[in-house]
Amino acid sequence: MNFQDKVNFIWAIAELLRGPYKKEQYGDVVLPMAVLRRFDCVLSPTKEAVLKKYEELKKTGLQNMDPILNKISGQEFNNTSRYDFEKLLADPDNIASNLRNYINGFSNNAREIIQYFDFDQQITKLNDNNLLYLVLSEFNKIDFHPHTVSNIEMGYIFEELIRRFSEHGEAGDHYTPREVIKLMVNILLNEDNEELTQKGLITTVYDCCAGTGGMLSVTENYLRQLNPDIQVELFGQEINPQSYAICKSDMLIKGQAADNIILGDSFTQDGLRGKTFRYMLTNPPFGVDWKKQRKFIKQEAETQGFDGRFGAGTPRVSDGSLL
Repeated sequence: MNFQDKVNFIWAIAELLRGPYKKEQYGDVVLPMAVLRRFDCVLSPTKEAVLKKYEELKKTGLQNMDPILNKISGQEFNNTSRYDFEKLLADPDNIASNLRNYINGFSNNAREIIQYFDFDQQITKLNDNNLLYLVLSEFNKIDFHPHTVSNIEMGYIFEELIRRFSEHGEAGDHYTPREVIKLMVNILLNEDNEELTQKGLITTVYDCCAGTGGMLSVTENYLRQLNPDIQVELFGQEINPQSYAICKSDMLIKGQAADNIILGDSFTQDGLRGKTFRYMLTNPPFGVDWKKQRKFIKQEAETQGFDGRFGAGTPRVSDGSLL
């Protein structure tokens, strides 16, 4: 399957929801299910080994098993439920309760991501409408392991799905095409190529409107191609819970510190206050006003000056992009 085939396949699954769900609600099911399937594929090769070690550790009374289990899973997360997609489908009569058991089996950092989708209520709704087994079985047909679908391509898939689910979103909700991001990254980093090839280099990248993490991922990819030994630390903040969850899941799978991705409005809730970064790039909310944040921003500008973020002054309220 090429990229478009994968998107069309998932869109066909979304169309199964027609009736109980409106088109703009498809994402409430498809996005978390895609993240779950991605996690399932990533953990599949080490699933049995993790379960075996988990049973051994339970007998010792060890409270924090994650460091040991993560080492076995080869990821920054794990799952200790006996279920995976295959086993869930083997027991259709109990699929809702078993799916909840599966989700609860994830380590806290992965389980938190699923919680931001408010997926539990969708499990009930899907099950009540006899759709849960059908949707799971369709997702089980697609291989989302990173060896098959790279992190960059997975980002493309999520963003295209979100675009389709949100065709009537406001101007600032649109996602930046990866080709545009690549151009931005090349312009940003080109003059530093010599510096960035040094051995033992650690660099940081920040996006204050991170979306699903496209800019962070493309920048990291550029830097690693330029210097395989470089340590890249990614930071971001995103206001939309679904986009935040997708971004954080991507960071988790790539081995980045997922806690560096913050949920909240970066205008009014600076989740990374006091931190500085070597590089910053973002697609600001063009065409979106900042009336709701005006009081907070004006207060910071007047009381903190250049010790805050708005010391240079504030633009007209009609376009938040100039902030």
